[in-house]
This record gives sequence, C-alpha cells and structure tokens, in this order.
Amino acid sequence: MSDQSEPGIFATTHWSIVLAAGRSDSTRARAALETLCRAYWYPLYAFVRRMGHTPHDAEDVVQAFFALCLEKNYLGAADRAKGRFRSFLLIALKRFLANEWDKARTRKRGGGARPISLDSLTAEQRYALEPADRLSADRLFERRWALTLLETVLARLGEEQAAAGRRAAFELLKDSLTSGERGTPYAALAARLSTSEGAVKVAVHRLRQRYRELLEAEIANTVSSPEEVIEERRYLFSVLSG
Repeated sequence: MSDQSEPGIFATTHWSIVLAAGRSDSTRARAALETLCRAYWYPLYAFVRRMGHTPHDAEDVVQAFFALCLEKNYLGAADRAKGRFRSFLLIALKRFLANEWDKARTRKRGGGARPISLDSLTAEQRYALEPADRLSADRLFERRWALTLLETVLARLGEEQAAAGRRAAFELLKDSLTSGERGTPYAALAARLSTSEGAVKVAVHRLRQRYRELLEAEIANTVSSPEEVIEERRYLFSVLSG
C-alpha cells in the first residue's frame, strides 16, 4: 500500500467516519456505526452471556446498547488516541451494563427500537460451542472478535471467487489458506481438480495473497490510522494463539 493511497482509504473506513463525526449529527457516521455493529454483534453477545446473563437478557442488552450507540450518546467518549473499534465497543458496553441496563430492562421486552436484526437462536447455538470455563468474558470477546473478522474476510474472498466462476475450486482450496502442511496434500487437491500440483500451489499462493489484502482492508475498517493495521493484525493473531 503506497503512502499516496493511504489517506484516501482511511478517509472512508467505517470507524474513521464515526470518530471524525464525534458528537455531530452525521447520517454517514450513523450508517458506518450500524454496519460495524451488525458485523460484530456476536462477540458482545458472547461477552454478556459469559458475564452470567440469560440468553434473552443477553439479546436485550446488546439491542439496548446498540440503540444507545446509534443515538450517538456514546460517540463523544471515543478516544481518538486509542481508536480501535473493538476497544471502544467493550469499554462502552461495560459502562452501559454498569449505568444503563437496569433502567433499560424496566421497559417491556421488545418495546422501542431494535436497530439490529439478531438471530438469537443461532447466537445461543454458537455460544453453546464456546469453551465452558477456560476464557474470561474479556478474553472470549477478543477471541470472538478475531474469529468474526477472519470469517468475514473468508466469506468476502469466497464471494470474489464465486463471481469469477471459481467457487468449486475455492471450496476445495480454502482450508489450505491457514492450515499449512496440516492441510490436504496438494497432490490430492490436484487430483480432485483435474490439474497439476504446480497449478494448485500457484492458486493457493494467489488466494493467500488476496486473503491478506482483504484482511488488512477489514482491519482498516476498525482502526483510526494506517499505522495501527499491522499492530492490530499481530494482536488479533496473538489472541487466537493464546
């Protein structure tokens, strides 16, 4: 990424838009924040469940929290010096639980605006697969944040490959992006694709390169400056390896 391209890219990333808006009434900032919240609601749901709330209460907490964020009551608290969206979300959610949730839950469940469409059954099914007691609520949030980000990137890469008419090949090769030598041997993949082992190596190399590009672009949507992208990428992988 060249120095000339970075300012334009970061001027249009989701979190940069929200931070730049501050307390002002910005339709663009609201749309950017809603996009981020919609993409990363499950890590918050998992955090609230790990804190001991029931599935119904966890869904209500996340919905009420999003409603408050989208009304911009919390945007002014975002610290541009620590401009990572994941940090803002978790700190803001903790403040919400401490100061606002008791008031919010006195309202009838389902009343008022519910700004994000959540599939609570799917959320609870996912939560049932989480480690039972190994991770604290904070660490579970960070792990789910990292995994959600990687899932988003893989889905986007799959969409690109499908649009190029390579969906079937991608489904066979996608596990090789991260599995390394532990994955299916290239010779076996070549046989399934009726091609050479060399062609598979080239295809996997290109997919990995594009995967890294999409990963950096997705991370850029959640930090406030180009310098934070590499640091955030390292941190997210450290969360997954810890």
